[in-house]
Amino acid sequence: MSATMDDKPREACGLFGIQGYPEAAKLCYFGLYALQHRGQESAGIAVTKDKDIISHKGMGLVHDIFDMASLDQLQGESVIGHVRYSTTGSSVLVNAQPFVVRHRKKSYAVAHNGNLVNAFTLKNELEESGSIFQTTMDSEVFLHLFVRNIKFGFEQALVETVSKLKGAFSFVMLTSRGEVVGIKDPHGFRPLCLGKLNGQYVLASESCALDLIQADLVRELDPGEIVIISADGIKSIRIPTEENRAFCIFEFIYFARPDSTIFGQNVYQMRKAHGRCLAREAPVDAQLVMPFPDSGTYAALGYSEASGIPFEMGMIRNHYVGRTFIEPTQSMRDFGVRIKLNPVKELLKNKDIIIVEDSIIRGTTVKTRVKALRELGINRVHMRVSGPPHRYPCHYGIDFSTRGELIAADHSVAELEEILGLDTLRYLSLEGLLESTGIENPEKNFCRACFDGCYPVEFDAFLTKDCLERR
Repeated sequence: MSATMDDKPREACGLFGIQGYPEAAKLCYFGLYALQHRGQESAGIAVTKDKDIISHKGMGLVHDIFDMASLDQLQGESVIGHVRYSTTGSSVLVNAQPFVVRHRKKSYAVAHNGNLVNAFTLKNELEESGSIFQTTMDSEVFLHLFVRNIKFGFEQALVETVSKLKGAFSFVMLTSRGEVVGIKDPHGFRPLCLGKLNGQYVLASESCALDLIQADLVRELDPGEIVIISADGIKSIRIPTEENRAFCIFEFIYFARPDSTIFGQNVYQMRKAHGRCLAREAPVDAQLVMPFPDSGTYAALGYSEASGIPFEMGMIRNHYVGRTFIEPTQSMRDFGVRIKLNPVKELLKNKDIIIVEDSIIRGTTVKTRVKALRELGINRVHMRVSGPPHRYPCHYGIDFSTRGELIAADHSVAELEEILGLDTLRYLSLEGLLESTGIENPEKNFCRACFDGCYPVEFDAFLTKDCLERR
């Protein structure tokens, strides 16, 4: 995909699991379908069968990887599934999850959302003591540690392993005995919720997956919680947690589906609140408010509501666009953007407009789209962003791990206006973002390191996406 088509931050994955349910793999397929927005590089499903674990995984989207024949092969009543976007380890089939290992006549599978910031150090230690790694994923570190600790018993092995890990991690794990395990890191960076369907427990990254399969949301896992779901029921184990939480606030701004409830809040309503706050902080005269679908749509609704300026869908999205099979030549350089969104010329011509975006990361897509709007004869183009400028890299599972990837890191707002071709550009303040969450003491509950550079967990100085591939 061309750079102009792929200028949004990408996150580390979606998880699903259910224990003791007939046709569990088919149910998992639908759960992963609902979580496809969290990762489009690869997907996989693992099930218990005859006291072993079998799996099927591949590169691409869920509906491209699985069909009835492959799902019929995955017979079993306990299952975990995964959709992946790589933030540590290459996007290749060997790194697709769930990752399955066999140890002393038992099998284990694991799927991971997040980023282990001490994976490089842990992997070196494990290799020095004889471990042989099959992948370049940080997730594999978890299983190597776990099997080394299994001598302490299953539950204690989980506790001992989790205590060694640093960073952002939500895991789902499957055993050959049919247990399904959910794990959330002590800071609670990434979402993981617990549901119930016909008396059986379900784990999913977001509640939208529970809605699709008609499961009830029970609750979200707490930071530092391990839940073990078996035929005997459910057991919760708590490990020591930090006083301050570090829920990723960017889940609200961009990653999570708007129909999900995460960290106790509905995402749709949260994004509208961001837009209302943005309208109060950065008002401007214009004739309409519009998003670039689907970025910023719900914040744009909030901005329109608070400002009284009409909301319009000034650009129409082609919902049938996938990856193009050609790379545009110089003479076709704008096709990558135009194939995805097309402006409503009669609506926009000679207008002063406000575009609401959820983020500006590298800036290439915004620049191209604004240029296309200018060519229509629009009078003035104002942009409002429903979050603060991204000036610092994320090491906890979002794919911008260096400052050089962030256009706002080295440019002032005035410089960005000129670079992007805007009449005015304003961002929602960090204070406004936190206030609009409606959560008590938000400064103690959210990670906002990508905005202010205050990292809640120390990380290896050499941590990069390919750090586990180095020799």
